[in-house]
Amino acid sequence: MKSIVVVLAGAADHPTEELGGKTPLEAAKIPNLNFFAKSGKVGTAKLVSDRLPLSADVSLFNLLGYDASKLYTGRGPLEAADKELTLDDKEVAFCMNFITEAAGMLADPTAGALTTKEAKALVNFLNKKVASDFVRFFSGSGHRHLAVIKDANGFEALSAKTHSPESVIGEKIEDVLPNGPGEELMRKLMYDARLLLQDHEINQVRVDLGENPANMIWLWGQGKKPVLKSFRECFDISGGAMVAAREYAKGMVRVAGLTVMEVKAEGEEPSVFYEKISKVAIDALEEKDFVCLYLHTPEEAARTGEVKGKISAIEGIDFFVLSKIRKYLERSKESRLLVTPGHATLWKMKEIVRDSVPFAVTGKNIMADEIERFSEIAAKTSELKFNKTTDLMPFFMTKAS
Repeated sequence: MKSIVVVLAGAADHPTEELGGKTPLEAAKIPNLNFFAKSGKVGTAKLVSDRLPLSADVSLFNLLGYDASKLYTGRGPLEAADKELTLDDKEVAFCMNFITEAAGMLADPTAGALTTKEAKALVNFLNKKVASDFVRFFSGSGHRHLAVIKDANGFEALSAKTHSPESVIGEKIEDVLPNGPGEELMRKLMYDARLLLQDHEINQVRVDLGENPANMIWLWGQGKKPVLKSFRECFDISGGAMVAAREYAKGMVRVAGLTVMEVKAEGEEPSVFYEKISKVAIDALEEKDFVCLYLHTPEEAARTGEVKGKISAIEGIDFFVLSKIRKYLERSKESRLLVTPGHATLWKMKEIVRDSVPFAVTGKNIMADEIERFSEIAAKTSELKFNKTTDLMPFFMTKAS
């Protein structure tokens, strides 16, 4: 049997006055999501762990059946895993974002939507000026990159509390810098980079063009590589794949032993990206028993506070991606689908909350219930509720019938 999981990351939300008391999912035109709800079962699942960071990678851990409260070590090591970096026992991987500092505040966590081309030049510059046997920088995409720092005592010496830049927008930088073991080293790196980056020609050009400069780095999400039992062993499948553009999603499943089918998102129209990623996913089903399709665009739109952008992302996924998944299910009777936002990212607050989120399952041996729409409100009427963060995937893979 073929098992398909589609994650509309962050699509869940709260009702708002701007949408007439509806959520973006309720306001969006989603005929395919509603078809899956009507033809299958709908429920709610809690996928964001208590006492862990409110982040998309935590919810993905739990969605795939891995207990984040015990196994999650930080986003940095997941992004290192995506680059297939080998960390020794004393090395710690950090997320390193380029940000815009202005008047002592964290003004822009994306450094003015920095391009990958610009960022690679800045990462190379930092490697020439700052890197050593103890600090290395690695290019990622856009404003998101990676730093690996070595200390004689490993993570214990570099375990200061850090914040994702999105969670501290508009805060005074001095109030939200790393705090705890290793803070002096981390702060020095961030401020040394600040002095170097502010005069770099790329940033001079950005300022001249009225764009936010990438004038500082932000270190956060540090950790050591998690150790996970392979997904194939957990669910007795012969092979599985993740189709995604985001580094943390790809890194997480590399650690879980799944194949990564990478799709680039930057610089393309959404419709082109959706067409490409859906084709890669359906092609992967020819060889794999399990395919997870991770779509980050609703999350990113919510992070910018653009409700129209979030609705557009949800509608684009429904029209370009889920229509093709629906056709696949119609011709492949030995298949089943799980679709869920994974977590809720509120467009008004621009942040993730710990809400339970809707899910729908449909396909082989799944009897329909009476719910006919895919939405937060409709899902709450279901008796199918998972309050333990790791229960949804075992239900889908082994018990959904």
